[in-house]
Amino acid sequence: MKQIVFVFIFGMITLSAIAQNESGAASNNFKGRLYFYWGWNRAMYTKSEIHFTGNNYNFTLHKVIAKDRQSPIEASTYLNPTQATIPQYNFRVGYFIKSNYNISFGIDHMKYVVQQNQTVKISGNIAGTGTQYDGTYDNNNVIIHDGFLKYEHTDGLNYFNFDLRRFDRIFDWNKVQIHFTEGVGVGGLYPRSDVTLINNERNDKFHLAGYGMNVMAGLNIEFYNHFFIQSEFKTGFINLPDVHTTNSEFDKARQHFFFSQVNILFGATFNLRKPKAKSDVK
Repeated sequence: MKQIVFVFIFGMITLSAIAQNESGAASNNFKGRLYFYWGWNRAMYTKSEIHFTGNNYNFTLHKVIAKDRQSPIEASTYLNPTQATIPQYNFRVGYFIKSNYNISFGIDHMKYVVQQNQTVKISGNIAGTGTQYDGTYDNNNVIIHDGFLKYEHTDGLNYFNFDLRRFDRIFDWNKVQIHFTEGVGVGGLYPRSDVTLINNERNDKFHLAGYGMNVMAGLNIEFYNHFFIQSEFKTGFINLPDVHTTNSEFDKARQHFFFSQVNILFGATFNLRKPKAKSDVK
């Protein structure tokens, strides 16, 4: 609950700040413009409590460390259309509903990998597996490795989200404009979770597992009123109450954590409104 309140307050402060001075000198009328972008992200995650439930177990791993998984920086991977969804990517399409405000839909394809060979605390019980892990635990140490647990959202931690964003021009020089953008968003998580728990069969099916909320800020450099490069910082909260861990419908995991992204994006924008004829301008 603390995390949700934090993101909500941060989002309200952001919206309050960006709503001021809409008619200021730095603003411009972007109403009617459509944009889309594609790019790549680097993601970071806070430590997480992961709670596992099933027919033979009910236990929690505490303060689990996870990181993203970057694809090797190679042109054959990042610039090949047939390999486009392999790296951690961001896609978004948006439309300006007012002079400075746009609504957009995007996919943030992150990867979440619980680090192997880390020692964490475990609480709860495991029974009936016929392994060394059967027993009752009360804040004992356990090492996460392939024989005990492999836990990844690597294809991926897919965050489908809707954003409300503001856009302001802060610099205009000939055919180059610089804009500042910020906003808030909410959405769902549809991961393909690669999980192997003790001696259970691997599960790696796509599944609607939870929800997220985010805030963002970015700098946009536009060329010739059509093409742009954008850098973004994005942070938010993810709650996954329904992660599939085995092929049994009764076996699940739940967790929540904060995430952050640093994004580099490339896109284009088009004006869908016809410009007014000079005779129409009074």
